Amino acid sequence: MTERRLLLVNGPNLNLLGTREPEIYGSHTLEDVERLATEVAIELGFEVRAVQSNHEGVLLDAIHAARLDCSGIVINPGGLTHTSVVLRDALSGVGLPVAEVHISDVMKREPFRHHSYVADVAVVHVVGEGVAGYGTAVRRLIEVISGRADG
Repeated sequence: MTERRLLLVNGPNLNLLGTREPEIYGSHTLEDVERLATEVAIELGFEVRAVQSNHEGVLLDAIHAARLDCSGIVINPGGLTHTSVVLRDALSGVGLPVAEVHISDVMKREPFRHHSYVADVAVVHVVGEGVAGYGTAVRRLIEVISGRADG
């Protein structure tokens, strides 16, 4: 039986939400993000395990562990989006459906932010919806998972 649990991954610097560049990221905190994702998941019969780290290896270990008890991953890789092949390979390697979420519209920002190493392994992409995008990502990922389970 598939676990009704999602892993929520937030990468480097997302612990600074609420104080870091509020003109770009808003005033919501990481705790607000985790609360929103959890509330939406519970509403749909799922639970969330959240991890945030500024250390790539910690994120990789959490992703690897998710294959044992999660049915999907919601991830905002932060700056690792544009630099980390190993993060992309970990997501691909665990074989779980992935939702990539970004608070800001990265395509309207600096050119180096326009490429995502995660994009080709994600089945859901939510960009530029602010913190509310986490709720959208959770909903859409659960739809994918439920469709997989029903099909």
